[in-house]
Amino acid sequence: MSIDAALLIARSGLLHTQRALSNAADNVANAETEGYTRKRIVAEAVSVSGQGMGVRSLGPMREVDTALTNEMNKRRSAKSAAELRDSVLSRINEAHGDPEKGESLGDLVSKLRTSFVELRLDPSQVVKQQVVVLNTAQSIVQRFNDVARVVGETRQAAHDGIVQRLAQINSTLREIAVLRDDVVERTSTGTPTADAEDKLDTAFARLSELLEVKPIRQANGGILLLGAGGITIPLQKTGDVFSVSGAVITPDNFYGGSGTIPAITINGNDVTRQLIGGKLGEAITLRDQTLPRYQAELDVAAAELADRFRAEGLRLFTDTNGTVPDPNLAYAGSAQIGLANRIQINSAVRADIRLLRDGTETLTGPPSFTPNPVGGPAGFVTLIDRILINTFGEKSASGASWGGFATSGLGPDGTLSSPFGSLRTIEDYTALVTASQTADSAAATSALETAKQFSEGLEARFNRESRVDVDSEMASLIQLQNAYAANARVMTTAQSMWTTLFESVR
Repeated sequence: MSIDAALLIARSGLLHTQRALSNAADNVANAETEGYTRKRIVAEAVSVSGQGMGVRSLGPMREVDTALTNEMNKRRSAKSAAELRDSVLSRINEAHGDPEKGESLGDLVSKLRTSFVELRLDPSQVVKQQVVVLNTAQSIVQRFNDVARVVGETRQAAHDGIVQRLAQINSTLREIAVLRDDVVERTSTGTPTADAEDKLDTAFARLSELLEVKPIRQANGGILLLGAGGITIPLQKTGDVFSVSGAVITPDNFYGGSGTIPAITINGNDVTRQLIGGKLGEAITLRDQTLPRYQAELDVAAAELADRFRAEGLRLFTDTNGTVPDPNLAYAGSAQIGLANRIQINSAVRADIRLLRDGTETLTGPPSFTPNPVGGPAGFVTLIDRILINTFGEKSASGASWGGFATSGLGPDGTLSSPFGSLRTIEDYTALVTASQTADSAAATSALETAKQFSEGLEARFNRESRVDVDSEMASLIQLQNAYAANARVMTTAQSMWTTLFESVR
């Protein structure tokens, strides 16, 4: 090897080591910077006519597993969705009351039956009629109203959240478009892209919390962004990709068909059903499926309760205009919608609590029923017996069963179903409504814990593989310093050889 070659090789080694030292220092300095990944300077051997002539640097290069990053974003999206679902359903769980204190709908309906049993023992006791029966009935009304109010509030919050999150998504998509163009330009000019790609990954991580997406990176630095629901999401530096309008959500509002809830669009095309995952996808599911189903179950329970009392001669529960919706009609489009919000104690019963014993309705039957007239027997028990046997039982009359509780055709558009089997008594149904909705909350909490474990496990792996380990970088700095010293000694030796050679020919 010639002295010139030795000098060139040593010089290239020094230059590469200098870049590697600077890169290691950058890694240490940015160890706590959000989104920063460990960089390394890759050396490539240089040869001329088969003769080694040193190395050249190719960095900085990121140490990032793209497949791991995509999976981590997918899990991040699932965790964000689980967090929102758990938060919403925990509010509804709380609204159902404390089961240990007998505050749930099923418990309260059971207490109402017990109060009629007590009234049956001495129907002449007005105090029992008022304090026990009427107050228990009012507790049921209050529970219906409270749970339905929370369902409505959380459904409205879900839609408001959709509007807000789409604004965040649009902003993030614009940011990604700018970063993508920067990477494309750097790629075309051979400029390192590592720092810009770190910023892109940070933006994708934020986007994944809102909506599940998968970026497909192209050779020129471009990006094809796919939504989990199968749509291609355009990237543009100006304007909004997604559009949606705000709306006031009521129990009879729904999305799709003739519904009045506005669609989410891209360039005028409805993509609402294709937006899956993250807080946005979960908010859509809550607004259009989970919460309308809860509302319908509450409404069906309220309608059946009111109708089963009315059918035995006591209009105890009504809506705000004093009527009792027919639970045998299809739920969608009927007066049952929103009844849980409107149900109240019949004003006539409030004005004259004697009606709790004597009845409010004349029924032609079979079997027929005539209310106990004013001044009638104080021991009148005909109505109470009908209520205890029929209203709280499985049959509307001897040999005739109640029609059962609607479990399909629910929701304001009639597309939803309850996960219930065949039930006959009002106690069973109201207890199951509470149990099902509170169980959903428990399941959401469990799902959140699982999602957190998956997400945290992947992030821990990513941190090991791609984040900066300061101890490792410090060890690398020592190795690089030794390499720098070795190359410097080679150059010093070569310089000495040149000096000796020059002096020998003077």
